[in-house]
Amino acid sequence: MSAPLTLVSHDLCPYVQRAAIALAEKGVEFERVTIDLAAKPDWFLELSPLGKVPLLRVGDAVIFESAVILEYLEETQPNPLLPADPVARAGHRAMIELGSAVLADLWVLETTPSREAFAARVSGLADRFARLERAIAEPWFAGPRFGLVDAAFGPVFRYFDLIDRVADHGILAGKPKVAAWRAALAARPSVRDAVVPDYAARLARFVAAQDGHLARLMERKAA
Repeated sequence: MSAPLTLVSHDLCPYVQRAAIALAEKGVEFERVTIDLAAKPDWFLELSPLGKVPLLRVGDAVIFESAVILEYLEETQPNPLLPADPVARAGHRAMIELGSAVLADLWVLETTPSREAFAARVSGLADRFARLERAIAEPWFAGPRFGLVDAAFGPVFRYFDLIDRVADHGILAGKPKVAAWRAALAARPSVRDAVVPDYAARLARFVAAQDGHLARLMERKAA
């Protein structure tokens, strides 16, 4: 009998969502425990060397860092989400790293008070998505099978659901493959169910609380 899996989570963490999507796509049963990162419980601090989520508890063992969790799931669970060919696998891992860079840029968009830093990240994101536009095979990143790159980018597009409402940034403009991929991911049950039902409202409240440039754009839009 395999050890029970517990995913230690935070409601807004995109890296948690990656793990939750992968678990759902593999059809693996798991428990999800959500914590408040602003008031981390003692038991969590004892388990997490970096004080971050996600954590995956495998019985009494603890795995941390989302990339490591995804690799563990690939090695131990059914329904592989990476290709069998080693070169293709490496290429997919590289695109997952690109997804992490996109998330880092989006963090700046959410939190920076600087209009200049915001604009620089918008330009950089437009370049990153232009690269993705050339790489997408459709309907999923690598063609007909949903894979780990899709799981990694599922959380990315949720941010654009907010940003698109308040800023004419043009990051995704003129990229039909990206647009179709975004729509397909939004409709995928594993992606949709990786967050709480009121995720969008929670994200908007989080961004507003940062008092950054995006928060000011939100205020102007509301006015």
